[in-house]
Amino acid sequence: MSGTQSSSDVVHIIGAGLAGSEAAWQVAERGIRVTLHEMRPLRMTEAHRTDGLAELVCSNSFRSDDAANNAVGLLHAEMRRLGSLIMRAADANQVPAGGALAVDREGFSAAVTKALHAHPLIQIERGEIAGLPPSDWGNVIVATGPLTSAALADAIRELTDQDALAFFDAIAPIVHKDTVDMSVAWFQSRYDKAGPGGSGADYINCPMTEEQYGAFVDALLAGEKTEFHDWETKTPYFDGCLPIEVMASRGRETLRHGPMKPVGLTNPHNPTVKPYAVVQLRQDNKLGTLYNMVGFQTKLKYGAQQRIFRTIPGLEKAEFARLGGLHRNTFLNSPKLLDSELRLRAQPRLRFAGQMTGCEGYVESASIGLIAGLYAAANARGRSLAPPPPTTALGALLGHITGGHIETIEPGARSFQPMNINFGLFPPLAASPTKKADGTRLRGNERTVAKKQALSARALADIDRWISDNLHIAAAA
Repeated sequence: MSGTQSSSDVVHIIGAGLAGSEAAWQVAERGIRVTLHEMRPLRMTEAHRTDGLAELVCSNSFRSDDAANNAVGLLHAEMRRLGSLIMRAADANQVPAGGALAVDREGFSAAVTKALHAHPLIQIERGEIAGLPPSDWGNVIVATGPLTSAALADAIRELTDQDALAFFDAIAPIVHKDTVDMSVAWFQSRYDKAGPGGSGADYINCPMTEEQYGAFVDALLAGEKTEFHDWETKTPYFDGCLPIEVMASRGRETLRHGPMKPVGLTNPHNPTVKPYAVVQLRQDNKLGTLYNMVGFQTKLKYGAQQRIFRTIPGLEKAEFARLGGLHRNTFLNSPKLLDSELRLRAQPRLRFAGQMTGCEGYVESASIGLIAGLYAAANARGRSLAPPPPTTALGALLGHITGGHIETIEPGARSFQPMNINFGLFPPLAASPTKKADGTRLRGNERTVAKKQALSARALADIDRWISDNLHIAAAA
């Protein structure tokens, strides 16, 4: 950051989900007062169940924690270097999940809530901001997420003269572990891979024969679904979180090549017979009493869910702590509406963060909250902040949101789409690796692995340099 220091303004942050919570922490940690506005519990949403800050309403997984080989794991590492509250709370509340970082959702939310309440520069105010913020709020971050209240969404739409795009996001059911028949199911991670806090046997696996799989697909397709309102019928799904019955409708083999793929698993109850498909359940709380059905987000009605999911071998007597659900997700056409610092071009005092900007995923949303917080803090000090390098996961994601996509030329076609972090968003290497450390040539998949590792190594070196040059804090290991 550079420039002369001015008096510290209050930064108003609307929405205390992952992005808003992270933004508030980053602003306050840089000595700026924050007022964090959260409408729950005075006004709830279709998906939230508590008044806790940073409540996880879908999966409890932050996905891969492998910083060397996976883009989201790399984003984890960059956020840790930047003192992320969300990552600190996730690390402190992790549960076994193979190669993924999954959390006890209640413990995670409680940790974030406690930290924000305890910070001397953060004031939390409960109540809905119904419409645009007051004009005397000069430094605002809007982080209201995919469930933005209608009043605020309408006000933003009127201000921008651009329709927000929308899609449906579905929630997976959660099962009580002690109701799973372990004489049929078994514990194992794919290829016995152990992740953070895990042992290599972190998922419950329920096997299916070809006949059972076929009957299951038929039941999914025939099951009674949640009906949409007229205004919702043309709202598209995000491909990264499709309801399982929508996946099934795209081809009878789709599920067994997606969330129900049987690869890397051996049934110890019948080791000589390879399952035709496998349903996996992942630990959802630290006690290990609850497991969520991986990839089973759904819009089936409750009765249909219980009937159909209890046809899965091992789940015949399953009791559900939560059934699947459906909520509407909205996001801005950010490349047209936002500048490079996430400010609304039509009213620059408003900065946006989280899923509203067109990123997808818990970690991605929190990371955009993080950079929005850094920009807001710099603004409050009358300073400027150089953008994170596009070679970093944070910079690549920010670049996608603020203009990294390609506009479609097809009439009526949608162009800008929500995006998870992935290596496709990174600038290419100057030269891809061709040889191993011993001098022999890389072959096949070895080249892909080496390329990912080189991209990650470059990103971590560049984020460390950016932190040192701009934020004057020590980069965490």
